[in-house]
Amino acid sequence: MDGYYFIQSYIFGISPVKNNSGINISDPPVPSIKPGIVFVESTDNVEPTPLVVCSVESAALGNPDKPIYYFMKGFSGNLSQYPQPAYKGIPLLSSVRNVTILPLNVTELFEDTPLKGWYQKVNPLKEKFWTHVLADGCRLALIWRYGGIYLDTDIISLRSMLFDNFTCPQSPAVFSNGAMGFQQKHHTFLWNCMEAFVANYIGHVWGQQGPELISHALKRWCNTSKPATFIGKECNGISLWITDRFYPIPYPQWERYYAPWKKEHIEWAFSGTYRAHVWNFINKQKKRKVVAGSGSLMEHFFQLHCPNTYKKFIQSSNSTA
Repeated sequence: MDGYYFIQSYIFGISPVKNNSGINISDPPVPSIKPGIVFVESTDNVEPTPLVVCSVESAALGNPDKPIYYFMKGFSGNLSQYPQPAYKGIPLLSSVRNVTILPLNVTELFEDTPLKGWYQKVNPLKEKFWTHVLADGCRLALIWRYGGIYLDTDIISLRSMLFDNFTCPQSPAVFSNGAMGFQQKHHTFLWNCMEAFVANYIGHVWGQQGPELISHALKRWCNTSKPATFIGKECNGISLWITDRFYPIPYPQWERYYAPWKKEHIEWAFSGTYRAHVWNFINKQKKRKVVAGSGSLMEHFFQLHCPNTYKKFIQSSNSTA
């Protein structure tokens, strides 16, 4: 049985569907049997923002030999329900050769994991950061179940990268869960993280189930109180990459992404960066935009790394990214 069909029919209980070109998306090149790059939408929103679309498109263009999976909680599994012009993001992404959009069935995903009991008991209506906490759990379960790389939907891919077992610090003392990869499924570190997620769950503390969890899990995994000493090295089979790989601009300076840059400076500043996390959670308060003709760093990223998104969303209208 085709790997993608197996995921659709067994895990999600639906049949394969066709994209806008009439191609059965259960056909190659979307082999679920090998790890890919995973994105998650934990709300019921089915119209992704320009930034989300750019993140997924840039990962696909930068890694043409890898399958890109975009799991959406509100997605029905039937692409024909999201036609243009009523919808922009899903039609655009479904037209990209190596992108597969999948419905996110959280109950099925958490089955046979430590997160199952927690999810059955938790009350989303009483949770302060529910969509973020749910996304924290989903990324652990998805990469544990299937292997591959997880990326936040506000991470723009600048170049291809080798698949590896890795995590990356967003600052010298804090390891983020915004980007992490494990070549093979069922990695013990991820299982340990899911156990710690449940055992130390504090839903009203921002980052408790994310960076704090990963940072503490690495202390146990590396058998050290200071996992930062392994940055740029390997610890028990997991590479702790340098911050510039994913977080070249620290979050207190996030507005630099929306400031004008000279193109000759961009290549030098991001020469060691695989993917750029643009800290959209902070931007939701100020609502900075990607503006055509602004010369901003974000406009440069959109033009170069997600050109279809740029043409569809930015050139046609100055949408909030």
